[in-house]
Amino acid sequence: MTRIDHTVHVALGERAYDILIGPTLLDDAGPILADRFPGRRYGIVTDRTVAEAQLPRLTRSLDAAGLGYDTIVLPAGESTKSYANLETVVEGLLAARLERGDLVIALGGGVIGDLAGFAAAITRRGMDFVQMPTSLLAQVDSSVGGKTGINSPHGKNLVGAFHQPKLVLADLSALDTLPKRQFAAGYAEVAKYGLIDDPDFFDWLDINLDEIFAGGPARGEAVARCCAHKARVVIEDEKENGVRALLNLGHTFGHALEKDTGYSDRLLHGEGVAIGMVLAHTFSARLGLAPGQDIGRVTSHLKRADLPTTLADIPGTLGTTDTLMTAIAQDKKVQRGALTFILTHGIGKAFIERNVDPNKVRTFLEEMRAP
Repeated sequence: MTRIDHTVHVALGERAYDILIGPTLLDDAGPILADRFPGRRYGIVTDRTVAEAQLPRLTRSLDAAGLGYDTIVLPAGESTKSYANLETVVEGLLAARLERGDLVIALGGGVIGDLAGFAAAITRRGMDFVQMPTSLLAQVDSSVGGKTGINSPHGKNLVGAFHQPKLVLADLSALDTLPKRQFAAGYAEVAKYGLIDDPDFFDWLDINLDEIFAGGPARGEAVARCCAHKARVVIEDEKENGVRALLNLGHTFGHALEKDTGYSDRLLHGEGVAIGMVLAHTFSARLGLAPGQDIGRVTSHLKRADLPTTLADIPGTLGTTDTLMTAIAQDKKVQRGALTFILTHGIGKAFIERNVDPNKVRTFLEEMRAP
């Protein structure tokens, strides 16, 4: 019997889908897929790390259900979200003779989900795909909402498409194999949902942080609450023309830092987001928009999760303020050259601020870089 602890429905009309959350969903994927998508073949896209840890569970289930599939295994890491690997996936799907009516399975973290989803969006002018997120970050954020894409030398996620999955299977047991640093990086996205507009959730996280990291029932509840939050936002603003931009709290600073560190292990995505959220709260306070005491509470919470919170926490030497400003200027939220930031009036009170003065951002970054 398949165990499903939580189900979140993303009500997007003809593009609606379910997010199933439970501890054995990779082992039960075969019958779930056979029931929901009869007569399909599958192209599994994963990375080497996930292939070793989780792929055998999935393929055993597909074999037992009599489902046909081909597998494409890529290197692990943020740098995998490249034009070269996009070509590898697209050509691999075509070489496997997968048809437009077949499905792509994105088995992995946010990198694989973004890349495989984008490949599905453009192969044969659009194939369906299923997200099977194996990292905390992917389960609570990137697997939901249909944002797919790759990185460009000009910045992160600048090439892509909105392409909703047909189903999300979030297997909680996959999180047990994550290195602590990877799990903590994903937790930054969990905390983000409380900081945007749900101070009660942030309070709950403060109480339950240890249980979430230990793998108790609070972990599944946190995943479900984050997915439900994101589903509500996506339903209201699927293509990020308004309120969905709030989900980028901390990301404008974070993406610039990721680019500056070469999308390397020096700074994981969630670590960049953690630093970015502290910077967003600090910048808001500097502008007189938010109470300064909230900076300490946000910083303390993220430190409890073993996340970096300052520029000095990033190993190695950062580029110049000019290079960071260049990356910020390429942010997806920029409109007609004007900088847009997600700022805050306090915990749970994020808002979209357009036409932010770049000179104020530059001065702020110089202050934050000072020893």
